[in-house]
Amino acid sequence: MRPFELAYICLEPFLPVEKCQVRRRLLAVVGSLEQSPSILDVGGRKSHYTIGIPASITISDLPREEKLQEELNLGVTRDMIKTLYARRSNVHRVVFDDMTCSAFRDNSFDCVLAIEVLEHVEADVSFVKEVYRVLKPCGVFFMTTPNGDYVPNTNPDHKRHYKGSELKSLLERYFQEVDVEYAVRDGIFYRMGRKSLSVKRPVQTGLSMLGNIINLLQSSPGTLRNQVRGTCHLVATTRKLSEVI
Repeated sequence: MRPFELAYICLEPFLPVEKCQVRRRLLAVVGSLEQSPSILDVGGRKSHYTIGIPASITISDLPREEKLQEELNLGVTRDMIKTLYARRSNVHRVVFDDMTCSAFRDNSFDCVLAIEVLEHVEADVSFVKEVYRVLKPCGVFFMTTPNGDYVPNTNPDHKRHYKGSELKSLLERYFQEVDVEYAVRDGIFYRMGRKSLSVKRPVQTGLSMLGNIINLLQSSPGTLRNQVRGTCHLVATTRKLSEVI
C-alpha cells in the first residue's frame, strides 16, 4: 500500500460517514466474490472508498469540460488521472466512458460501483441496463444515492432524488435480487462533518472530525435500514443471476 492510502485509512473515522461505510461494505461485497475480482467504479474520480480493497479497480468517468463540472467537482482531468495513478496501488486503469452507452464489453466485471452517481444521470434506465450488461453472471452492483424520501434536491446537477421504492423498482427492471436500505443519520453531527478539513482552519477541522466520529457511531450499518425519515442516503446492493435481460 502506498503512503497516501495508508494515511487515508488512518484518517477514515474522521471523514464523512458515507465514505467510511462504503469502503467497509465494499470489503464485505468483495469477500463474497472470487479471489482478486475486477471492479468498475463508475463516476469514481478519485475513488477513495476503494483504497485497500483487494481487487483490480477500473475507474470510468466523464471528462471535465464545463464550468459547472468544475464548480461541483464533477468529471476528471488528465492531471487528476496522473495524480491518481501515483497515489494508488490497486487502480488498474482510468478511462473516459459514459455508462448510459458504455464501450465496455459484456460480462467484463465482477462488481460495478456507482457512489452518488445515479442522481446525476438523466437516462437512468439506460445506465442500469448497461451496468447489468457489463457485469459477469453472479456479479454485484453496489450504489448509493441521496434519500429522496427525506433529502430535498437543491443541487443544480441532480436530475432527481429517488425514494426508496422508486430506486428498488428501477433496479428490479434488470436485476432479480435487489436490496435497498436507508443509511447515515441526519442531524447536527452530520452537518458538522460536512465542513471541509484544512490545516488553515484548525478549529473548524477539529469540529468536523468530531462530528464525523459521532455520526459514525449514530449510523451503524443495519440500524437505520428501514428509517425513511432522518436519513441522508440510500444504499442498494444487487446481484446479476442470469444472462437474460
